[in-house]
Amino acid sequence: MTRQYWRASNLLNPVPAVMVSCADKEGRANVMTAAWAGTICSDPVMVSVSIRKERYSYQIIKDTKEFVINLTTASLAKATDYVGVRSGRNIDKFALEGDLRLTKQPSKCVKAPSILESPVCLECKVKDIIELGTHDMFIGEVVCTSVDDAYLDENGRLDLQKADLIAYSHGEYYRLGQKIGKFGFSVQKKKRKKRK
Repeated sequence: MTRQYWRASNLLNPVPAVMVSCADKEGRANVMTAAWAGTICSDPVMVSVSIRKERYSYQIIKDTKEFVINLTTASLAKATDYVGVRSGRNIDKFALEGDLRLTKQPSKCVKAPSILESPVCLECKVKDIIELGTHDMFIGEVVCTSVDDAYLDENGRLDLQKADLIAYSHGEYYRLGQKIGKFGFSVQKKKRKKRK
């Protein structure tokens, strides 16, 4: 097996394709797409999203110290892409129609709205901003999580397999694939068959 060595590049893929919603101090809401988002701590629950300084949402989030990470699905793929390639400086992304329509939903703990069509919305308060280079990283503490009842199983547990989530990989969107295991399955003891 041989390997090639390339210059440093960001090929950590796939990554979540999320929509980040925010609202300025006057209440004007915006949505942007972010692929540089992730979990960074379990307790307290912390996430990060890295945003270019020239993005319209950058200054809004920097000023208000709030945002919502909205998970995306295959049915939201076109809207997810659209809000990432159009600027909120020029359009109201909550006034789009057809398969681009996103419904502004009041959040419980932050002034930034959530997206009603999203299966899971993470309401965040900014704890730190780290200047990096092309992007600045906003570290947010998740202060509330809302989950669409449609994705709960009969025991009230979240079943995100039903959500048909999407990921972003090197410029392309993909549906998540088939489940092949669960955390700890490699060391899980096999159940013994009962003898009759």
